[in-house]
Amino acid sequence: MEQSETQLYLVPTPIGNLADMTYRAVSILNNVDVILAEDTRTSGKLLKHYDIKKPLQSFHIHNEHKKVEQVIEELKAGKIMALISDAGTPGISDPGFLLAREALKNGIKLESLPGATALVPALIKSGFPNDRFIFEGFLPHKKGRKTRIENLREEDRTIIFYESPHRLLKTLKQLAEAMGEDRMASVSRELTKLFEETITDTLEGLITHFENTPPKGEIVLVLNAKS
Repeated sequence: MEQSETQLYLVPTPIGNLADMTYRAVSILNNVDVILAEDTRTSGKLLKHYDIKKPLQSFHIHNEHKKVEQVIEELKAGKIMALISDAGTPGISDPGFLLAREALKNGIKLESLPGATALVPALIKSGFPNDRFIFEGFLPHKKGRKTRIENLREEDRTIIFYESPHRLLKTLKQLAEAMGEDRMASVSRELTKLFEETITDTLEGLITHFENTPPKGEIVLVLNAKS
């Protein structure tokens, strides 16, 4: 186990292809006392694949506020823990931020391992400028959604969003209304998986495509910078 003074590790997990797990991530998970998982069933499959036999505790968006205090007390008592999400890097558009913040407030040393995350491959595959970009995560479902989009109208950096398949068309149409139908954008879905696909076109072209071919899977939407 490296750096024994570290008590909390934030460990990225593959976003699709299990081979993207790092050697260091496997080593850390094999040596902690407890693994905090967004979904213990999903994470159980990953741990079984790598023959990692450590206790799993549930830590997800529906229980994180109640769970944080308990976890902090266990860390103070000397336990070494790792936090993983269903896929990707913990704390990016999923539970984890609250725990990291509270750990730091309580003087608990944490480390975040580098590893899989969907936004970087999608950005690189888009072919859009990546020297300056912003990550917006998921847009609000209802309240504040239109305002958030309006506030991005004059943004001159490449913009990255996460989106669900059943809201993608709505988002593309709202972006086209605010930014113009001719703005270039790129939609990547199922990154690292068998049916990985990236389509780059104008917002108008993407709307037409996904009206004819309903999207499936996890989606990253990259909007080209304002010219």
